[in-house]
Amino acid sequence: MRVIDFFDQGAELYPNNLAFVDDLGEITYSDARSFSMRLASAIRARGYSKGDKVGVLSPNSNIAFLTLLGVFRGESAWIPINPRNATAANADLLGRFDGSLLFYHSAFEKEAMELKDTVKSLQEVVCIDKGLDTWLADAGDDFEMDDEDPEGVFAIFPTGGTTGAPKGVVVLHRNLEAMFTNFWTHFNYYDNTKHLVVAPMTHSSGALGCMHFSRGGTNYIMNQVSPQAIIEAIQKQKITHLFLPPTVLYMILALPDVRDYDYSSLQHFLIGSAPCSLTKLKEAIDVFGPVMTEAFGQTEAPAAITAKAPWDYLDANGEIIESRLKSIGRPCVLNKVAILDDDGNKMPLGESGEICVRGRLVTQGYYKNPEATAESRQFGWHHTGDIGVMDEEGYITIVDRKKDMIITGGFNVFPNEIEQVLCQFDAVQDCAVIGVPDEKWGEAVKAIVQLKPEMITDESALLAFCKSKLGSVKTPKSIEFFDDLPRSPAGKVLKTELRKKYWADCERAVN
Repeated sequence: MRVIDFFDQGAELYPNNLAFVDDLGEITYSDARSFSMRLASAIRARGYSKGDKVGVLSPNSNIAFLTLLGVFRGESAWIPINPRNATAANADLLGRFDGSLLFYHSAFEKEAMELKDTVKSLQEVVCIDKGLDTWLADAGDDFEMDDEDPEGVFAIFPTGGTTGAPKGVVVLHRNLEAMFTNFWTHFNYYDNTKHLVVAPMTHSSGALGCMHFSRGGTNYIMNQVSPQAIIEAIQKQKITHLFLPPTVLYMILALPDVRDYDYSSLQHFLIGSAPCSLTKLKEAIDVFGPVMTEAFGQTEAPAAITAKAPWDYLDANGEIIESRLKSIGRPCVLNKVAILDDDGNKMPLGESGEICVRGRLVTQGYYKNPEATAESRQFGWHHTGDIGVMDEEGYITIVDRKKDMIITGGFNVFPNEIEQVLCQFDAVQDCAVIGVPDEKWGEAVKAIVQLKPEMITDESALLAFCKSKLGSVKTPKSIEFFDDLPRSPAGKVLKTELRKKYWADCERAVN
């Protein structure tokens, strides 16, 4: 099934349920379906064909989600355009991915006009919150879709871009169907769920919202990330599901009144997109209850390579099983997952290697980039670039990113292990560990630390804490304090940006 088929199922069963709610209003499934019919009809009437690439540039909003429904119904391929990107970056994406039509919110009028003038493939830019009725004037009230194509393209998603220019991942409808099925199997997705959309819809948050369609769930949409507003919305709207990256979770936990709200409605508080501090994950369980949920995936195998539900890390007495809590869960039911060495051999249980996956979840490859596709698909597996260990029960623990490994004095050091320890220190809100050039060690371990608001500590205290937990080899040689860490639009820390300062005068970014 296609995403729009799941929405239509919800519209047929729950026509009067609220589909979307934001600060400006609310809309039912029935009305949202009617709007998507008109928009799809208009897209085709304007001469755009099935499979044409269509971008949407908008903050999180009802009208943005409604526009996406019309794009899906019109069988266009969605190009997610993140409003947090620089205009030049979005122009690059639209140009390289052959975007032909751009819908935009009036808040980005200037950017949309620049894109129209810059991107040669763009035929038209259309404002979705002002004057759209004129564009829809001649649209029909009904739209007949073609028969379902299992290889039909749902979207071309840009990769995170944390290690270079984003590639375009060709995501098929069957990939989303596999993702949804994995989540429905591993987690609670009942009728009338209430999902809080906080992270950008252009990333996992949008696709996760679509999983609530088939049983009439409501997406409550926030147009900006406000930790205080999030916890208020959970209580007020009785939210059952939400997704956040670890960085936003850390900001919520730092709120002085975080324990003063009612979170009893929550079923799944999903954390993803980056490794989460074990210390802060335990704190979150204490604050929100046994609802903390994790899923591991990436754009090339969306969101659901492995999964860990709350019941996976609790024993019969409700106590936390430490080894499971620090894991990313077990392979989801539709996936084959293995830990492989550099020659494609499966590693024994308990030994580290690259986490690799195959199955219906794995996407077609990179748009117009067969070389990158072939490189990521060696030995018949998709290679995630993450290093992990699988235990005898199938639970996988990530050691680190393959490309993040630091070689210092001949020893392999994984930054994630050090970051986990730093986050145990009470004053630390977030951190990143990188390798920097060093004449003696080749690379020296360096930590960049962001403190919680109004908290104070110094380098010597943190170094002593690390040494007591890690020993001298893994303890950072130096620590710097930043007010904030550079992040991608998806919230991932951009270690490439952090490294630039220290490797600028070197011939290569490794010694």
